[in-house]
Amino acid sequence: MEYTHLGRSGLSVSRLCLGTMNFGPLTPEPEAHSIMDSALASGINYFDTANVYGGAHGPGATESLVGRWFAGGGERRERTVLATKLYGTTSDWPNNGRLSALNIRRALDASLRRLQTDYIDIYQFHHIDRETPWDEIWQAMETAVAQGKILYAGSSNFAGWHIATAQAEARRRNFTGLVSEQSIYNLLTRDVELEVLPAARANGLGVIAWSPLQGGLLGGVLGKERDGRRRLEGRSAETLAAHRPAIQAFEDFAADLGHKPGDVALAWLLHQPGVTAPIVGPRTQAQLDDGLRALDVTLDAAALARLDEIFPGHKPAPEDYAW
Repeated sequence: MEYTHLGRSGLSVSRLCLGTMNFGPLTPEPEAHSIMDSALASGINYFDTANVYGGAHGPGATESLVGRWFAGGGERRERTVLATKLYGTTSDWPNNGRLSALNIRRALDASLRRLQTDYIDIYQFHHIDRETPWDEIWQAMETAVAQGKILYAGSSNFAGWHIATAQAEARRRNFTGLVSEQSIYNLLTRDVELEVLPAARANGLGVIAWSPLQGGLLGGVLGKERDGRRRLEGRSAETLAAHRPAIQAFEDFAADLGHKPGDVALAWLLHQPGVTAPIVGPRTQAQLDDGLRALDVTLDAAALARLDEIFPGHKPAPEDYAW
């Protein structure tokens, strides 16, 4: 396993991040615990969850599942860099969502109880809160750091100017601010190249890519479709129809390289400047094993150029659309 610093921080994290969103709703608890054990054994030390994950089991269910895994001992908690998120509403009562100082305090304490730990390594804003001032947000986070309940702050789904503003406001308060940003980023969805990636790099944030396989569309979907292993419906089917020629070219190119498409898609992210780790969110042990293979894939300049031909990306703004 390779490790790198998370943004400008001194925190060392694995080049793959284990996402837990499927744990509970789609992956039964015993199997989820086994997958987490396997991830640690393989060297993945970076786990990501959120207070709203749980599906039909309700918000917080996934955090509780992870907490029971920690409670099993074996230095599981000590060996894990734990990231969770807040923002989404956990009930219809006022102040049970967003980034008010009150919700930060309540949501943090609730996550700590569910996760059965006394601190969270990276506490992340799941979304920008346009109605709460940064002075209020940072004061609440500074208090949590002083109390030893969190170590670092991160963001998710922020625009580039949100990152720049958050960091400017943090610097004004002599606070560290954000060390990471989670954004959707993959060969098909490359909008973050315009402003989010440049803003993150300029402000010292490590980028964590979620949906690295675009819901499975970059995981060999056409091959699985042909042999009857997968049939897409709804929005995924529409996206596949719109991009079928490119996806076919991608799967053919992956075959020429001698790798599975999903391995190439993950490896491509690991080659992108500023990307700390893609989030691998397995439902099964086999899917985790698939993700780990990407660490052994090296893409040379010609391969990266070919992938850019198949899935054109963006230059940083404004050069992408102006001189």
